[in-house]
Amino acid sequence: MRRKDAVVYCGIFILLFCVEGIYVKSEPAIDLQGRNTVDPRVRQYVVPAKIVWSSSNDAVKNSEVLLQKRSGQTTLEATNPCVLDNSKGPAGILLDFGRELHGGVQIMAWNTKNRKPVHLRVRFGESVSETMSELGGSKNAVNDHAIRDQTCLVPWLGTHEIGNTGFRFVRIDLADGNSMVQLKSVRAIFIYRDLEYKGSFKCSDEKLNRIWQTGAYTVHLNMQDYLWDGIKRDRLVWIGDMHPETMTIYSVFGCNEIIPASLDLIRDETPLPKWMNGISSYSMWWVLIQHSWYIQSGDLEYLKKQQVYLTGLLEQLIKHIDQDNKETLTGMRFMDWPSASNKEAVHAGLQSLMIFTMVAGGDLCSILGNETTMKKCDEAVERLRKHIPVHGNSKQAAALIALSGLGNPVKLNKEVMAVDGPKRMSTFYGYYVLQARAMAGDYQGCLDVIRQYWGAMLDVGATTFWEDFDLEWTVNAGRIDEIVPEGKKDIHGDYGNYCYKGFRHSLCHGWASGPTAWLSEYVLGVKVLKPGCKVVRIVPHLGDLQWAEGTYPTSCGIIKVKHVKKPDGTIESTIDAPQGVEIVRR
Repeated sequence: MRRKDAVVYCGIFILLFCVEGIYVKSEPAIDLQGRNTVDPRVRQYVVPAKIVWSSSNDAVKNSEVLLQKRSGQTTLEATNPCVLDNSKGPAGILLDFGRELHGGVQIMAWNTKNRKPVHLRVRFGESVSETMSELGGSKNAVNDHAIRDQTCLVPWLGTHEIGNTGFRFVRIDLADGNSMVQLKSVRAIFIYRDLEYKGSFKCSDEKLNRIWQTGAYTVHLNMQDYLWDGIKRDRLVWIGDMHPETMTIYSVFGCNEIIPASLDLIRDETPLPKWMNGISSYSMWWVLIQHSWYIQSGDLEYLKKQQVYLTGLLEQLIKHIDQDNKETLTGMRFMDWPSASNKEAVHAGLQSLMIFTMVAGGDLCSILGNETTMKKCDEAVERLRKHIPVHGNSKQAAALIALSGLGNPVKLNKEVMAVDGPKRMSTFYGYYVLQARAMAGDYQGCLDVIRQYWGAMLDVGATTFWEDFDLEWTVNAGRIDEIVPEGKKDIHGDYGNYCYKGFRHSLCHGWASGPTAWLSEYVLGVKVLKPGCKVVRIVPHLGDLQWAEGTYPTSCGIIKVKHVKKPDGTIESTIDAPQGVEIVRR
């Protein structure tokens, strides 16, 4: 590397929850430009884990058979069916598949009244309350980005498949009046990339293990044909949101093709001078992800293909520095939603991101031999550092100020970031707050915040991490995997803000996976220093943990580490690195 201060974010691992069933494996995509592609994903059938609710008055009978492992194959004999009969009243049932999934459901029907097709209303949800809701209403149930509430026609003696969304729960109602249907099976069709989990993480705190696994699984679900931010809503390639997700992917799957494919998609759809996704900071995140991709992969040929666009974007960004050395970025001025109305914080964040981008961009230009733009980036960094912005009492802004070198990390941690623990944080920028607090040496504070903030989502039934979260929401709140008891708050439908009000709020958002990346980088201590993972620094920070162990994938093979705290407080480390990877311990 040309410079020691080049911005490189690394970290993370992932664990796919085991699922029993049948699946058909696809070959990898052969053309990332969208021509004659093969779906890189597989299908797997998942049996419901629980019946949450069903209609009364004998409208639903024998529902427990849907929890059995049955095929979706049509047969002539209706052996022990689940029966929905609305001749005496509404007939409906709500199934819990045990964890968040992406895909739809397969419904196998035996007999129906008069052997005619029947209409079933199928509602998908990320919480029980969302699945029980009506479209619209005071809690903002929607069909945005994916249809999660619709009526379908199911054949007599046949199988029907419906749905393409993110969900854990499914409610099925017999929509025809005075009708009947016998169900053999209702199976979730789980659609995901069948990838090897090369990275791993375990420590002496089982809650942290669950948090790491949940962040990993959240990102894996969003690795569809491209890298999305949400599998129910926000099924889009948001470049800024991708940054924490890519940190997860590097540490679990290594350098997966979905990252450059997604980077190229948005590059090709955003000719200069447009900002990616209409947001100036997201164009900067594109540069930062390009830098981290090169550090992880060492793929110079791919980097060369970015040179024209990269150079043009850097030149465009430099024009948005005024005579007072302040950023003057146009388009949507955005860090994250909780800080959106805080103009001081937004400016501080963008000023800091400009420094990150110019450092990373200058480093890439040096690698490409583009001395002219490299020097312009150097000069831009020097100018930008002359203006010290105000953080506006925002943890997000304070974190970026610290990480960019515009402020003292220890002072900012004490005065802003560590105040009130995880309060006033966001799931997206929580990752950068954790990084900045680690820079201040507050590793124990980071572990505490991870347990309190991300752990609180698990405590109310989450199996993936959410678009946003506030600890205040948990006060007198019901769980997401139960019908909300009378007198309790609906933590999904009653809360949310900005674009994620009520049930529109996504409960599986990849940008929320920050703890997974952080635990891998700072607790396991794995930090990539040279392109292609040729040099890796390993410096663990256990805090109150007694031990931690895990693996990290590189192009040369898997790094295995184990750290054990001895009685005198020192840490004994065992490191097994593949040939071609140099390990440094400082």
